[in-house]
Amino acid sequence: MSEPNPYADGEYTWGPPPPGTGYGFPGNGYGQPGAGYGQPGAVPGHGQPQRFPVVPAGGAPGVPLLSLGDITVLSDSIVTPAGPLPLKGAVWNATDMSRTEERIPQHAIVLAVVFAVFCLLGLLFLLMKERHTVGFIQVTVTSGGRHHSTLIPATGPESFHVVMGQINYARSLSL
Repeated sequence: MSEPNPYADGEYTWGPPPPGTGYGFPGNGYGQPGAGYGQPGAVPGHGQPQRFPVVPAGGAPGVPLLSLGDITVLSDSIVTPAGPLPLKGAVWNATDMSRTEERIPQHAIVLAVVFAVFCLLGLLFLLMKERHTVGFIQVTVTSGGRHHSTLIPATGPESFHVVMGQINYARSLSL
């Protein structure tokens, strides 16, 4: 039978906490060594260096290597919302459906009107341009007789080049 919890009634009592209840640390509650702190049979945890497995170049099975929208490329398969696809022999395509618009910002028009009254140099504010990229990049993958498509928002003019770099990596894994 276990001891009753002195903290169960909501009142705090002064003094050392009961054994094993100190801030999530094993031991007596004051950070003194317990299981996991270098003692025999300890499980690696806080205070011990952890060794991470070295993943081979192709990756271990089930390890995510790349994510494009809702498409995740594992070392042995492609995971989509519609289900997994085989990685080997996959065909990747990308279509740039974004555009970069250039326009005069509103504050430039206001400054041009305000300073045009004082001097004609205010018209130089109309030379200010603002670039804004809108649209999506469509990524499609076909493998095993199935097809999946996803849209990735374009955040700038370089977005398509970044996605194409990721697709080229996925193509190299699909060989």
